[in-house]
Amino acid sequence: FAVAAGKAAWSMVCGLDAPVRERVREGLVAGPRTGGLVLPSGFVQCEGAHPYPNEASVDAGRRALAIAEASSAGGGVLIVLLSGGASAMLALPAEGITLRDKVETVRLLMRAAVPIGRLNCVRKHLSGVKGGRLGAAAKHSLTLAISDVHDPVPDDPSVIGSGPTVPDRTTFGEALEVVERVPGIPDAVRQHLERGARGGIAETVKPDDARLDDAAFEIVGSASAALDAAQRVACDLGYEVAVLAQRTVGEARQAAGAFVAAARTVAASRGRPLCVLAAGETTVRVLGSGRGGRNQEFALAAMPLIGLVGRAAVLASAGTDGTDGPTDAAGAIVDSATLERAQRAGLDWQASLADNDAYHFFEPLRDLIVWGPTGTNVGDLQVMLIA
Repeated sequence: FAVAAGKAAWSMVCGLDAPVRERVREGLVAGPRTGGLVLPSGFVQCEGAHPYPNEASVDAGRRALAIAEASSAGGGVLIVLLSGGASAMLALPAEGITLRDKVETVRLLMRAAVPIGRLNCVRKHLSGVKGGRLGAAAKHSLTLAISDVHDPVPDDPSVIGSGPTVPDRTTFGEALEVVERVPGIPDAVRQHLERGARGGIAETVKPDDARLDDAAFEIVGSASAALDAAQRVACDLGYEVAVLAQRTVGEARQAAGAFVAAARTVAASRGRPLCVLAAGETTVRVLGSGRGGRNQEFALAAMPLIGLVGRAAVLASAGTDGTDGPTDAAGAIVDSATLERAQRAGLDWQASLADNDAYHFFEPLRDLIVWGPTGTNVGDLQVMLIA
């Protein structure tokens, strides 16, 4: 029995060894179609949405729970293939919570730049499959995960896809604390969390729960793998490479300043052409009405700072899944001449940044990175090349 969820779900299913695929009695793919790949027989697809769940996401959640229960009844193993985006693409609202309630809650928390760990704490306590519940429905499970989690604990299994097959240490009380700081949360959500905090609703599956005694978990892809690959390519091209140990997290515009400052420090002690690499995943506090994503905002905030490096430089920030926010771009590229080109084109970078409108800043400059869905997701990658 198999359940695959997330942006890499389709390609992960196709990546299973043939002898394993052929033994799957019932399979589900909750994720976008990946071009050029053919779904194996025995699998059905529910194209759940991201970053907000849709009706297909709810259908996927119901089907996944049914498959887990069937694996338990039939004495089989449940294989779970997880990747970034699974939290939205595999959704089953808890009793008394509507899909609209969940979407509005997630939207408000994202606009408030709530970190992914705390966002997923809330998701787990509004769900029928997250927080270990999917794994608890199966007697035996094996989860293989491609991680896009960077903070506070890199590759934390309980955060990837909101941990549907692993124990959860967070509580209803902690979820309630998160939503109490954000205005406009639906009443049904607040009341559900309050009831859970009082002990009126069963908690998520905890570390001592025997239902997860035979639940194995393995990371099979992560940002570290992407950084290693980027480093190999840069070395082959003749660059000296510096990989920043600090993950790129926090608000995008602040993280951009920290990245450029770190690159400047490294460049001061190096003479050869230099490639500075980093990975992570930032957030955006949405205060304007523009269009963009965290990587585009990161690039826009970094643009006026590139001159501080002291040498000609180019910086790219992009999502490894090929999408950045609600746009068709993965990110953007800026270099030492972008600011001058923007001024000639009559573009005001400060106004664009204030309005969270990086997309419409970079679009006329043809500096958006647009490569479409990649079929995987390990977060974001930043690359700066310095002459």
